Amino acid sequence: MTKQIDVLTELPNIGKTLANRLHQIGIDTPGQLVQEGAENTFIKILAVDKDACLSMLRALEGAVQGIRWHNISQSRKDELSEFLLKAKQGKL
Repeated sequence: MTKQIDVLTELPNIGKTLANRLHQIGIDTPGQLVQEGAENTFIKILAVDKDACLSMLRALEGAVQGIRWHNISQSRKDELSEFLLKAKQGKL
């Protein structure tokens, strides 16, 4: 039986700083993060934190998948890198 995760910081890659940023944009539970997805969440974070970076985006994706960001597939990492470039350029 798997344990239900109710607190953001219990997710992989989500420490206090990122959890605080998530709370700031209205994401308070792991379920909300999963429902919103890494990209949509990142866009919201980028609106309040122009210094949001690829590491944060990958951390969010890993949290959504329930894995450490290092274990995200290379193809997904590449997709996230392309997404970041477009997001930073305002082309989304």
